[in-house]
Amino acid sequence: MKHLPKHLQPRWRYLAVEIETWPDAEFERGAFQRDLWYAAQNLYGDVGSAETDLTVLSFDLDGGDGETIVRAYRGTEDRARAALATVDAVDGTPVGLRVRGISGTVRACEERYLNGRTGRGKQRDVVFENEPHPAVVRGTRVDVEGTDGFAGATRLDFE
Repeated sequence: MKHLPKHLQPRWRYLAVEIETWPDAEFERGAFQRDLWYAAQNLYGDVGSAETDLTVLSFDLDGGDGETIVRAYRGTEDRARAALATVDAVDGTPVGLRVRGISGTVRACEERYLNGRTGRGKQRDVVFENEPHPAVVRGTRVDVEGTDGFAGATRLDFE
């Protein structure tokens, strides 16, 4: 079977997406893909979701920080961004998603926007509500572990 000529092949755009969640969160690519499909389907319906054709190509989540590449048809980048904006939880775990950039090839997307920038946070003890608590420090963010789960803070909250 022959390939389609270049002018008939589908054109794709690749969105570099940053994932932020609690340090103890663990979910896989499949769970993220499923919740992204549900978000697109709830926002655009079956036909609009199929026209966008969101597919998660690569996925990396480690210690609450992650990154992924999402593929969409050319011309539907705004729809893809809107669908990503409606994802607020994956497998019941709250997440924050941020589109770092859009590219025409996977390689350019990785080199320009991702490039393995995720890194594990450092474990520290901090004083929170006048008592010592374990915390995960990631840049300017500090996630303090309490009895009810994590509480988000910044370094300014401790100075």
